[in-house]
This record gives sequence, C-alpha cells and structure tokens, in this order.
Amino acid sequence: MKKDKILWADDEIDLLKAHILFLEAKGYEVVCVNNGADALAACSEQHFDIIFLDENMPGMSGLETLTKIKEVDNIVPVVMITKSEEEDLMTQAIGKKIADYLIKPVNPNQILLSIKKNINKREIISSTTMDEYRAEFMKIGSLINDSFSIEDWMEVYKKIVYWELKLEDTDPQMSEMLKMQKDEANSTFVKFIKKHYEGWFEEGAEHPMFSHELMKKRVFPLLDSGEKIFFIVLDNFRLDQWRVIKELVAGDFLVQDEELYSAILPSATQYARNAIFSGLLPNQIQKMFPEYWVDEDEEEGKNIFEEDLLRTQIERFRKKYTFSYHKINDSVSGEKLNSDLKRLLDNQLNVVVFNFVDMLSHARTDSKMIRELAATEAAYRSLTKSWFQHSSIVEFFQLLAKNKVKVLLTTDHGTIKVNNAIRVVGDRNTNTNLRYKVGKNLNYNPKEVFEVKRPEKIGLPLLNVSSTYIFAGNDDFFAYPNSYNHYVSYYKNTFQHGGVSLEEMIVPLVTLLPR
Repeated sequence: MKKDKILWADDEIDLLKAHILFLEAKGYEVVCVNNGADALAACSEQHFDIIFLDENMPGMSGLETLTKIKEVDNIVPVVMITKSEEEDLMTQAIGKKIADYLIKPVNPNQILLSIKKNINKREIISSTTMDEYRAEFMKIGSLINDSFSIEDWMEVYKKIVYWELKLEDTDPQMSEMLKMQKDEANSTFVKFIKKHYEGWFEEGAEHPMFSHELMKKRVFPLLDSGEKIFFIVLDNFRLDQWRVIKELVAGDFLVQDEELYSAILPSATQYARNAIFSGLLPNQIQKMFPEYWVDEDEEEGKNIFEEDLLRTQIERFRKKYTFSYHKINDSVSGEKLNSDLKRLLDNQLNVVVFNFVDMLSHARTDSKMIRELAATEAAYRSLTKSWFQHSSIVEFFQLLAKNKVKVLLTTDHGTIKVNNAIRVVGDRNTNTNLRYKVGKNLNYNPKEVFEVKRPEKIGLPLLNVSSTYIFAGNDDFFAYPNSYNHYVSYYKNTFQHGGVSLEEMIVPLVTLLPR
C-alpha cells in the first residue's frame, strides 16, 4: 500500500523528532528539511501529499517559500506553522491559499488532524457517508411504503435528493443501491398518483399546491403587503439542481424558505408554465382565453402568450400591480436584462423566465457531445451548476442582492432520465412528447400507463370528444412500433418530462432574501 508522503520544513526540525516518529508510526513517510530553499528543491524533485511549512526560517521566509512552491505544484496542500498570531500574517497566508494555519507549539495530534483533514478527508467522508446511508436504507424503505399523502412523498423525495448528493463521490455500489431505492419510490409514487390525482381536483378536496395556484398563494400576498418581488422561473429545474446552485447564491442571499409544490400533469412547459402565469388549469385557459391557448396539433409555439396570460390573472384578481415579463434564451438577452435592471426596480413584480436547463435537456437528446458531457445524473447537475456559475445569471443575482430585492425562485416542472420504452400507437395528429400522449385513437397497454379518459376531470382540454391522455411513469418513455429499435436507441438515457415521477412533479419554490 502506498504511503502518504509529507514534507516538513522547519529550521528547528531536530527538535521535532518526536513528532516525526509519531507520524512514521502512523504509516506516513516524512521528508525533513530545515530551510525554504531545500523545501523548494525537494518539491521540484518529487511529489508530496502535504507540506508543513514553518513561517520563520532563515533565508526565504515561509510565505516566500509558499509562493514558489505553488509555482511548482499548485495542488499540494500547504499547512503554515508559526509562532506569530498577527492577523496580517494570517490574512496573507490565507490569500495564498494555504490549507491550514497552526500556531506553535503544536502537538502531534494537531498535525495528525491536519493531515487527515487535508489528504484523507475524502476517504473518511466517503466511508462515514456510506455507513450512514446503510443505516438509513431501511428507514427510507419504510418511508416509501408508509407514504399516504403528498406531504409524505415530498419528504421521501427530499431524503432521496439529500443522499444522491452525499453519495455522489463515494463507492458506485452505494449510488446504485440508492438508484434502486429511487426506482422503487417512483414506482410506488405512480400508484399513489393513479389513486389520488383525479380526486384532488374535486371541489373542496384537500390537495397539494398546484402550478395554477402559485401566483395567488405565494406571490400576490407578498405584493399586497407592499413588497417588491422578482419571480424567477428556471425552466425544467429539479430539486437536486437547486441544491447544487444553492451554494452559488448563498454569498448574496439568505434562503428564507424552501418548499415544494406539485406541477400539474402533463408536467410539460405548455401546460404547467401556462398554468402558473394564467392562474388557470389548461381547459380553463382554452375556454376563457382561446386566443392564448395553442392545441397540441397546431404548429404555433406553445408558450408565446405567457405575458398576456399573466396580465389576465392580475386583472382577474383586480390587482393594480406594475409588472414586467422577460424570457431569457441566450447570453445576449441575459446581459440586456442586467443592463435594464435599474429601470425595473420601480415595478412591484418582475417576472423572468430562464430557458437554459430546458435547452440543455433537449441538447443532450440531440447532441452526442452533450450526451457524453452529461452521461450521468451527477454530470447533468454539474453542467447546470457550471452554466449558472459562468453565465449572466450570476451577475443578475448579484445585482438583485445589491439592490436589496426579494426573490422567489421556482420552476414549472422537472425532468427524468428515461430508459424503458413502452409501445404506443397513435394517428398522425398524436403529439410527439415521449412522456405523455393525447389523442382519440391511441393503442397501448393500460397497465403500463396512467390513463385519463375524462381529461376535464383533471383540468385538461379536449382535442375532440374522445380524447384520452396517457402518462408514462417510472423511467418509461413512449415509442412507436415503426423503426422501434432506432427510436429506442436514440431516446434511451435522455432526460424527458411530461409524465409521472417525483423528479418531474415535485419541484422547488425558494424564497431568497438579500444579505
């Protein structure tokens, strides 16, 4: 087994013999030098896993040595050891990206702790995390079996996302165990939705907060209390994706509240996002504002009237809010939004829709290169984080915080990685979405889908009197018998939305307060 190698530079190294013997007894290889020049020479000749560097040495000081070492190897963690407690020295050392800072006299256990923290941290965390998940495995299984309400399922989903992120860098077998548990959860969740979804739309029935209730229940009360709000929608955005960008906004915003709500079915932009902005279910939009509703079989864009629908909702509730609406599809429109921000601050409500995540999921389907970059759930999250970190949206959030603006951040629906093809036959007017189908002549196995033969019962429009909606659950997707093998190989392992799963339906709504 390879020993971790330590370089210790101190002009009084002979007085540290007991420390060296202690570390060697613990299985570490220790190379000792008594000045900065020798430390630099040693780093040029071999790689060390960690370096302990005395600040006060003859010749080159510890800080000077640190700078030169980083030019040779900018990855190796360096621990500064000094007698001085001067704040300026600490600040300089931290600015040069030291791994740790110890004040003399140091005892062997302090050194050992610093080593474990800096070179054994990943292995220790991985081992501890796996032990914790093994202990939680049975509890999560019980939660899945005992979930009888949507609130229970929200707790299950939060648990699964928590462990997805914690297990991301551990033994792949642990992640595979969690995936099996997540598949079990989704399978049971589909049964739950089949049993309860239609009942939630009965008058007076208890139900989760749905897409069409978001503005009325969360946005309008804040506006009525005199607050100004930026309502930001990241299209196709999941809870796990929010959790990985959370740290990127934490420096500018406090998370006042983090809740979950249920996207309506189909969990697709045309239905869920139009419901958010109109405050209506899709069949109500079709009846009340036919000029703003585009049927599945029409070529026109399905989300081109969002600002108009928002205006109708504000007017229907007899509000007098001043508002703006912006849809950001590229960096140019993002930069323009940032430059226009001061002008928008006078509005009570500013709505901004960012479409990048949705474009990413579609690009992953169509582009082999993007498929390779986002081959796993972890990679997909990483791409989302990278976009957020390097796009104009970062500056946008910084400007909002600087101007003390309160933000409600949410999405219209999530997405799921599909793997299992289900055969379905439809006529030429049947829609193309892989997670739901609507038509009058659909041929399918009812046991494999969530079937809705009376769409009006769940607030969906009829294309004709015999329209039926079917929804895929779990990680299924619909495929036509014609060119079946090609179709399946093209769409397998792509991210899709529109159906029934925890990822698509249970989505975040976050309230952010500027620091």
